[in-house]
Amino acid sequence: MLQSYEEALEWIHSRLRLGIKPGLKRMEWMLERLGNPEKELKAIHVGGTNGKGSTVAYLRSILNEAGFNVGTFTSPYIEQFNERISVNGQPIQDHEITDLTNKIKPLAEELELTELGSPTEFEVITAMAIYYFAKVNPMDITVIEVGLGGRFDSTNVIKPIASIITNIGMDHTQILGNTISKIAFEKAGIIKENTPIITCVKNEEALAVLKDAALEKNAMILQIEKDFFVSDYHSLEECEQFTYESKLGVLLNLEVSLLGKHQTENAAGAIAVLEHLNKSELIHVDENNIRVGLQKAYWPGRMEIMQEQPVVLIDGAHNPEGVQAFANALKQRFSDKKVKIIFSALKDKDLTEMFAIFKAMDVEIYLTEFEFPRAASAQELKELSNNPMAKADSNWRELMKTLISSLEDDEVLAITGSLYFISTIKPFLKEILT
Repeated sequence: MLQSYEEALEWIHSRLRLGIKPGLKRMEWMLERLGNPEKELKAIHVGGTNGKGSTVAYLRSILNEAGFNVGTFTSPYIEQFNERISVNGQPIQDHEITDLTNKIKPLAEELELTELGSPTEFEVITAMAIYYFAKVNPMDITVIEVGLGGRFDSTNVIKPIASIITNIGMDHTQILGNTISKIAFEKAGIIKENTPIITCVKNEEALAVLKDAALEKNAMILQIEKDFFVSDYHSLEECEQFTYESKLGVLLNLEVSLLGKHQTENAAGAIAVLEHLNKSELIHVDENNIRVGLQKAYWPGRMEIMQEQPVVLIDGAHNPEGVQAFANALKQRFSDKKVKIIFSALKDKDLTEMFAIFKAMDVEIYLTEFEFPRAASAQELKELSNNPMAKADSNWRELMKTLISSLEDDEVLAITGSLYFISTIKPFLKEILT
């Protein structure tokens, strides 16, 4: 029996050494022992390469405005482990994490003795979240973010009321495959029999795979630029403004406070999901709920302004598509300023492609490293950057202090490359900026 929150976290994180083990058998085994709580969830399943977290935030915020109690399961966390299992946007309590761990730990130990072997860290946390939202604190609606891929992801044990695939790009290629269609096939694994699938995917190759999967499962597919549209986009000082249009109506001048044009598409995907569930009378959400919910939605580490003047911001872009969206957002918002970037990333990412995007921008780039199992060293990044002007410094704390203390009002410091990096540096950044 684990006595404290610290002990519980230590036990959960001790599963990290087991790495990633695709397959649903271990999850199904644990859930059966727990009385199949997944069958009691009214869930929306969110998959895709980028934009999952923001889409979860929009869905949660709008549903809260409509009076629903909403549970969210997301990864990774930015500041506190408990964020991963949240109720109405608030992380659950430390003692609840301890109780859940004590519920799952004996099952994990029993499972370890079978031929299925030990559950991974992510499987343990997924089981905790499902059990919590079904049995401990039952929710009106649960929004569950896929961890990796889809087909064999631990979360793929649920039967959702709707699923959304935000977009598909090249990430986790060593696990999901090295072509867009292979990755799309894995992501399409979350499409369920007779369950609507909404998507903001525009890539024709990926779309063809999703459509085939939807046809096979008799699932209705709603896609951006065919069934719903984003138009009349304006980047305003504190928000992004756009118009949403579908067969069910038009919503003029919607505003999202998460920055970057890509956020309007994430928001549109969330609206399309809720519009469909509304039409099916599974929920009731009105225009005002959508407007206010979008404005209030917040998601940490996504073009997040940490200091207004001079601007210091953080962004969790960690693959070529994410970095391109980040670059576009910087260009849109800060075209009149000199941009400095601090970059650190994991070794298994498409770093060459990411550096090519930076090279096309007129920016000063500083490369660093952080304490994480798969993190690339500053020197490795320097060699891969193919940029003689890039500066490498292994001490990110000193680097940030130096750059922030000398930052001019006409300059922007943007810190990016990995959500794990953002999670590592954010508490320190908050401290030095205050």
